[in-house]
Amino acid sequence: MSESTPVLSTPVRRQEEVRTHERRNALHTLLGLLELAGQDWATITDRVGEPLVGAMLVGKSVMAMERGVRLSVSESSSLRRRQDRPDDLVTILGNLIDNAVDALTGHRPPAPDGPWIEVDLRERGSVTELRVSDNGPGVPPEKRQWIFVDGASTKRHADDGRRGLGLALVAGLLRERGGTVTVGEREGGGAVFTVLLPTTGPAGEGEAP
Repeated sequence: MSESTPVLSTPVRRQEEVRTHERRNALHTLLGLLELAGQDWATITDRVGEPLVGAMLVGKSVMAMERGVRLSVSESSSLRRRQDRPDDLVTILGNLIDNAVDALTGHRPPAPDGPWIEVDLRERGSVTELRVSDNGPGVPPEKRQWIFVDGASTKRHADDGRRGLGLALVAGLLRERGGTVTVGEREGGGAVFTVLLPTTGPAGEGEAP
């Protein structure tokens, strides 16, 4: 089989893998809530007003730290408290962060501060813009569409049960919401994933009251 050919799972197995991804994000959100109760994470909570998203980011920060990766939220980030369907933001951000951590595992950037990920959150009118940047190996131009295909993976170990699923989940969810996700090269090396998520769905449903 060609190296660039995605490996697809059966529908039943894929459903279980989706549930595994969602459980992982839920556990990291719970971990974030516990950390928020015991430590000062004001650098995140001051910039991210939505509690579920803030808790997930704290949990992912702890997870990344355990794997030798520094995760931060940009100083310019701003996300209001009341989001329309915050669980979608948790799914999108959680999977993009997991993907970045995986890319940085075993990759030691030349930068003096080691491997890092930065999350940037902004609201631009009726669109929420998310950026997840890292100083990892980046994504070759010829694979920047392919990586969002169900089953596609740049990981070397094909026996990983989550192989190529996270980014496909992000792309599928954004299609449902009328949003987009793109990946490009970060200035200085690495990857930057950019998500544009409308605050209302393609069917015209309004924001949460």
